[in-house]
Amino acid sequence: MSEMGRHIVCLHCASINRVPLSKPAKAARCGRCKQALFTGHPASIGSAHFDRHIQRNDIPVVVDFWAEWCGPCKAMAPVFEQLSTEFEPEFRFLKVDTEAEQELAARYGIRSIPTMILFWRGDELARRAGAVNTETLRAWLRQHEI
Repeated sequence: MSEMGRHIVCLHCASINRVPLSKPAKAARCGRCKQALFTGHPASIGSAHFDRHIQRNDIPVVVDFWAEWCGPCKAMAPVFEQLSTEFEPEFRFLKVDTEAEQELAARYGIRSIPTMILFWRGDELARRAGAVNTETLRAWLRQHEI
């Protein structure tokens, strides 16, 4: 992050945008595709743009590794959704379907789902496995605010 702004990767076209610190990030739009940089919802991401999101965002990125057949993942989805609305634009919320993105699941050693990993500029800061309630996940995120 520079004094001029922070870099935010667009959810829609994966271009990198510099959002001035003096402007509200929640209202920011991509300079390339003109879509909102923050939607208040977690975005599904595949391997094509995964590395770009976790390495180039100047905000922490929370990734929920999940699968459609997983009961605890389905129970966790509304919690993740609610907190994405609450914590954006201070955090980016992404979802990775481990069935569709087996290479990503293997790369990060996902052994149980749901597993949430918090990344900061490409590095893994924290990991949490298992479904949790809103208060527990909120506390976990606040513990790692940057």
